[in-house]
Amino acid sequence: MRLTRLWRWPLLSRGRRPQEDAAEADPQPAAPDRGAEPPTEPEGLLVRMGNLAWRVLLIGVVIAFVVYGLVYIRVVTIPVILAIFVTALLTPPANWLRRKGLGRGTSTAITCVGALVLLAGVVTMVVQPAISGFSGLVDSVEQAVDDLPSYLQTFGLDPQLASTAIDAVERELRSRLQEDWSQWVSQAWVAGTTVLEILLGVILILVLTIYFVHSGDLLMEWLRSLFPRASRRSIKAATEISYGVMGRYVRGVALVGLIDAIGIGLFLVFLIDPSLAIPLIVLTFIGAFLPVIGAFLTGLLAALVALVTQGWLIAVLVVAVVVVVQQLESHVFAPRVYGKALELPSAVVLLVITIGGILGGIAGMFLATPVVAVIAALLRNRPLARAAETGRFAGAGGRPDDVAAGGSEAGATGDKPRSAHKTPAESGVTAGRTPADSAGAESSGTGKSGNTGRSQTETSETRPGPSKGADRGQS
Repeated sequence: MRLTRLWRWPLLSRGRRPQEDAAEADPQPAAPDRGAEPPTEPEGLLVRMGNLAWRVLLIGVVIAFVVYGLVYIRVVTIPVILAIFVTALLTPPANWLRRKGLGRGTSTAITCVGALVLLAGVVTMVVQPAISGFSGLVDSVEQAVDDLPSYLQTFGLDPQLASTAIDAVERELRSRLQEDWSQWVSQAWVAGTTVLEILLGVILILVLTIYFVHSGDLLMEWLRSLFPRASRRSIKAATEISYGVMGRYVRGVALVGLIDAIGIGLFLVFLIDPSLAIPLIVLTFIGAFLPVIGAFLTGLLAALVALVTQGWLIAVLVVAVVVVVQQLESHVFAPRVYGKALELPSAVVLLVITIGGILGGIAGMFLATPVVAVIAALLRNRPLARAAETGRFAGAGGRPDDVAAGGSEAGATGDKPRSAHKTPAESGVTAGRTPADSAGAESSGTGKSGNTGRSQTETSETRPGPSKGADRGQS
């Protein structure tokens, strides 16, 4: 039996302890009660709120400056973004040719020349007839606007209100066009600058597209090398996510627009004049690049043309066809085509398109949605980027692209690669255990010594315990 610390015996626990005598000789302040609530400090809350407000304000100022800079140099920004979109369309066939054994130059040349030939064929077969039919389409729309009050009177509505609203909108449009025309005439150099900007943008798109298809991966490697080594994995994950979303978005929009154009165009060719149906088909394809708004505008335009040229019965049929095709596209084709590339609510899309139109005009309206889709994808995949910094993709169900400086654990021990989906106990990242300890444990368990599966009982038996002599000395 231990004879030390007698005051811990039940019989003597009511007695005095040596620490109590020392406490009387040198009294110390009593420790604060941990269970008591700390006093409220409104000043601390105000300070934290102030710091948060300054941070939010600083981030907002930085974002505003970045957006202003991008809008200011839109002559370069818009061609770069468009070139990235075109590259996303051309990269899959170029990579397929490389896998077949062709070099970078040959695969890039074949892909770009084939794209130009396809574009020339589309322009010849579709765009030229559409341009020739646009004059008739404009006349039909003007006639529909003029006849709208009489149609409203047929349904028992007041035609005076409709005519007043139409006249007000027409006057506003005419005044704005006259103001813009007077500015263009008085400042002729603006028109020349605009033409030069368009030519420069087209040249930049062509050159950058060819370069991105040929050496886009090498360019990204060079850009990542400019950053610190610790952040290269997260930058690589972010760039792969961004480019993947852009590629899926562009290919998805093009495919969905093609489905809408074919589905609606087949009925328009038989229901209305084919010379008017072709420009409507082209507008339907272009409208797919404006999510939510484009489908509504093109469907309304097709219904107005059918109402003027064929009557209200054909117009109702056109509206029914447009609604059915749009519903099939929204619920059947789009989720399978887009995937997670466009997980944005409709209200957000409307606001984004409006803001893009204010900042960048028509080009801003078309580019706003994919840019916000990329930002949303980066925010959703923040755990993936954080896992890339540590070289582990367990949270994302994958594995790191790069190995650590010491080499792969499986390669070092000669074990077979294990599944990436590990529990915390399997991965060795438990309390008090590092991955290196886990690797050592696995190698000791699967080594060549034959002591496989050493039990914990065996280990505890061989672990040195407190000596008996120490107990005797304490007694």
